[in-house]
Amino acid sequence: MSDLRDLYQEVILDHNRQPRNFGPLETASHKADGYNPLCGDRVTVYLQIQDDRIDDVRFDGAGCAISTASASMLTDVLKGRSLEEARAVFDAFSRLVTADSTELNLSDADRELLGKLLVFQGVCEFPARVKCATLVWHTWSAALSQETDAPVSTEE
Repeated sequence: MSDLRDLYQEVILDHNRQPRNFGPLETASHKADGYNPLCGDRVTVYLQIQDDRIDDVRFDGAGCAISTASASMLTDVLKGRSLEEARAVFDAFSRLVTADSTELNLSDADRELLGKLLVFQGVCEFPARVKCATLVWHTWSAALSQETDAPVSTEE
């Protein structure tokens, strides 16, 4: 377990220090804002979708290391995927970070879909941090559905 925690810390710190795909996307076809009032994380997700494929995805905002790393990794994992594949990644990630670690039973297909996102498995042990990790994912989903009347919030 120590190796997994070390990897988790290394990946989170790397993506926090050097977030991938950070900054606005001027050609975005979809956009949504998210806010976590618990810790102040704010994120905007920009999508360029064409022919049921995510041509580009970027994010902007400010947040804790877990929030920023999750956003950075979301953009890496979803860019270039079909919308069907992206939704499958969203579902697998949600199960990964919200399931009790003793009950989590990911299929090999889910593990392959998630790839490096598997480092977030330990987040489920810290309920307050789950909201940090999932904010960008729910914001991405709102952008995809074009549900942008109000910012996505981690507090219902």
